[in-house]
Amino acid sequence: MSPHHPKRGRLLALSFLFLFCAAPTPGDIGSCGQTPTALDAGRFFSKKDAIDCAQCGSCRLRTQACLRACAASNSAQTFPAGCVPLVHDGQVCLHALEAANCESYARYVRVVVPEVPTECNFCPAQ
Repeated sequence: MSPHHPKRGRLLALSFLFLFCAAPTPGDIGSCGQTPTALDAGRFFSKKDAIDCAQCGSCRLRTQACLRACAASNSAQTFPAGCVPLVHDGQVCLHALEAANCESYARYVRVVVPEVPTECNFCPAQ
């Protein structure tokens, strides 16, 4: 008696089904078990200022954004109306800023049309 070999199509279908059954539910990706908590704007912008100032210093960048960050004048900033990022969003953003190289940071703090890292674009314009 010859061993039974599943047909390639059936095996592919089972693999496809397993992939979707084993995947995390939307919203769970990267949450690390944290409860959804709104990000405190004051704390976030204060930490962001510290990172911006440190990165500007180590990359020898002297823009208005760098001067503002080092003067810690952004801590009174708020998120746009209707924008409610979560604590996890803020953590991801701050980690991305800490990991950015000088070339990227120069684009983030440039005077004309500064870029916003994808991880920090909490509420993109529709």
